[in-house]
Amino acid sequence: MKRSQILNNAKWIIICKIVQSLLQFIIGMLCARYLGPSNYGLINYAASFASFALPVVRLGLDATLVRELVKDSDGEGEIMGTSIVMCLVSSVLCYGGVVGFVTVANAGDTTVLIVCMLYNVMLFFAAIEMIQYWYQYKLLSKYYSLVGLVAYVIVSVYRIFLLVTDKSVYWFAVTNAFDVAIIVVSLVVIYLRMGAGRLRFSFSRARDLFSRSKHYILAMLMISIIQNTDHIMLTNMVGEKENGFYSAAITSAAVVQFVYYAIIDSFRPMILSKKEENEELYKLNMSRLYSVIIYLAFLQSVVFILFAKPIITILYGAQYAESIRVLRVLMMYYVFSLMGVVRNVWILAEQKQKYLLGINLSGALFNVVLNFFLIPYFGACGAAFASLMTQFFMNFLLGFIFKPIRESNYIMLRGLNPAFLMKESKNIVSELLDSRKKKNS
Repeated sequence: MKRSQILNNAKWIIICKIVQSLLQFIIGMLCARYLGPSNYGLINYAASFASFALPVVRLGLDATLVRELVKDSDGEGEIMGTSIVMCLVSSVLCYGGVVGFVTVANAGDTTVLIVCMLYNVMLFFAAIEMIQYWYQYKLLSKYYSLVGLVAYVIVSVYRIFLLVTDKSVYWFAVTNAFDVAIIVVSLVVIYLRMGAGRLRFSFSRARDLFSRSKHYILAMLMISIIQNTDHIMLTNMVGEKENGFYSAAITSAAVVQFVYYAIIDSFRPMILSKKEENEELYKLNMSRLYSVIIYLAFLQSVVFILFAKPIITILYGAQYAESIRVLRVLMMYYVFSLMGVVRNVWILAEQKQKYLLGINLSGALFNVVLNFFLIPYFGACGAAFASLMTQFFMNFLLGFIFKPIRESNYIMLRGLNPAFLMKESKNIVSELLDSRKKKNS
């Protein structure tokens, strides 16, 4: 798998996501201003439950499907069909669990219950969206990106309609379900039109897939706890308004996060294949991925910390002024968070999934304890600081303490060497120029 293929695949993802991100920012800003901190916090409260449920809906398959397809390309139809059916069954159970929990936790609050019910309809479509990993495996992510862009344009028009017609928070709660539904229908149609393997279910394949993905379920659930507990604790401990401030800061911080995921998604198939072919080249590519992701994230953090005030003021207005301090704290959180995303590629390649639960459980407990003590006194800023310290502990410090994953930290340190970054940047530019010359000749 050539690096030029990876770069071309990433290029399509990034171009589409840049346009989508701009739309998302503009529409999101208008919606946040219209809803105000309280209703905006309520929408994100409902979103937190969806995020909690998604790891269970996906059954850890989102971390292993690309590898399964690489290992058994002839069985792609059975792999994808079985995965989708498994996730659909899980989505039904998860939706019932979310509704039941909110009914008990927010007893008597009909508004919260309805918003959570409407928002979490997306879980059913998210189960079918697992088909996107076939596109990743085939390095055809441009289709997924284009479909995602078209879907978001349609949903953006719908959101503008809601703003113009002065609709209630209920109408906004269902927009994510529309978005995912459009993507799912389009991806399935394209999959069938391309003559890919016929989707079919197999009980034996389901057992086989689950035996390798099960390690990721609780591990990813722990990550969801780390990422979403703060929203739930903020809402229940200090109110929806404070969660609105926190959510605005997170949205601002994550505006270009798609770039990092596009790069990681494009590198993953190559890294997994090189693991089987060339150990040294595999480790080199891991260091390259660490280097690109961490330095880009750090550069973004510096810029956003310096310009936090105009960013929040322009995007969300004076009513979200409390989000400025939160944004400055959160930016470094993303640097350490992305270290963990890259490390998960290494863990998959090394087949060390069994350690994920311990790593993420320790991070989840660390995060909940910090939030419990910091939120009552510092509100959204306390939640942001708890998130930062959790990511530093889990994705950097723990790598040196816990021996089975220590090698990944050594690979990361190699990538952090500025000389390594400069050398590999030149190699990538050189290969791009060579690729362009070949196309022109």
